[in-house]
Amino acid sequence: MSKPNLDIFDLLVTGFDQALRTATGAQPGSGRSNPAQDSQEESLPREYHRHVAGLMRINHSGEVAAQALYQGQALTARLDDVRDAMEEAAREEIDHLRWCESRLQELDARPSALNPLWYAGSFAIGALAGIAGDRWSLGFVAETEKQVVRHLEEHIERLPEADARSRAILEQMKIDEQQHGQTAEDAGGAKLPAPVRHLMSLTAKVMTKTAYWV
Repeated sequence: MSKPNLDIFDLLVTGFDQALRTATGAQPGSGRSNPAQDSQEESLPREYHRHVAGLMRINHSGEVAAQALYQGQALTARLDDVRDAMEEAAREEIDHLRWCESRLQELDARPSALNPLWYAGSFAIGALAGIAGDRWSLGFVAETEKQVVRHLEEHIERLPEADARSRAILEQMKIDEQQHGQTAEDAGGAKLPAPVRHLMSLTAKVMTKTAYWV
């Protein structure tokens, strides 16, 4: 059964409700344990401490954006199985959000002050992708996850060897993101045009460079 059409007021109300749940931690995740729970905390030099906090702040902001993206797409998806896939991926992304937030707390660091901006922009993009059609929406997910995996690989390489806790979190996130991207491709996601992929990459760079500090 297809999803009933929603008017602009419904979209705004639902988007606000989802944003509030994400911001307050009320969104239900998949219930998985933090992958860092069995990794011993080691003292990091102050310069590494700030660096790791910056990397984890980027990843936390990325998960805020991912929540918004999936929620926007699930809201406008036409087919039930596509919407279900988006919602399942969103639940796993909530796990990532909580893990990153927990690590920031351990590092006595705060999330990005610009997270509301990242959320609003990503929700709008996700909703527009869903309106464009499920194949394009899935293609957008697949490309997004490919770019996220590349960022995670870079961050894992930039972590100090002593930081096993952050590494465990990012490694599991990488596994999940690869699976989300593959699921979207297998479900019929269309390959996005090169200019769109390039614009997505530029937008991600703006967010990562800003969230590292702010």
